[in-house]
Amino acid sequence: MPETIYDALRESHERQRSLCRKLLRSPPHSERRIELFTELRIELAAHAAAEERFLYAPILMHDAGLDASRHALHEHHQMDELVEDLQVRDHTGAAWMAKARQLSEKVHHHLREEERKFFQVSGKLLTDTQKTRAAQRYRRDHARMEKKLRAE
Repeated sequence: MPETIYDALRESHERQRSLCRKLLRSPPHSERRIELFTELRIELAAHAAAEERFLYAPILMHDAGLDASRHALHEHHQMDELVEDLQVRDHTGAAWMAKARQLSEKVHHHLREEERKFFQVSGKLLTDTQKTRAAQRYRRDHARMEKKLRAE
């Protein structure tokens, strides 16, 4: 069976979960903490951009998908704000780690909700062809965004 958008997204979701776990365990005064945060920041941004373009946007075109898409977009915005806040804080302090925990909790909540609710709603609205095509487009755009973000 060909890969669907949900297969591609679950792979990225697992990467996000793993990076969050590692980040929260990282030593305060380590380069590893900065590396993990950078990896997580890039993964979240590349994932959100490609997901919004190739899953949320098509679902917004359906009345039945409006609320779910809007909610998911709102959560992406909340995660963006947490990432921005972490970028300007001292990564060695307790306040940074408290904010990192908030980000991890928001990421885990969003992924759980998306996999348990949004995938079901959108799965009823998209055809099999759309799901397969969206996976290809998502992967291409995710890779492009990741490359762009690493170069910045």
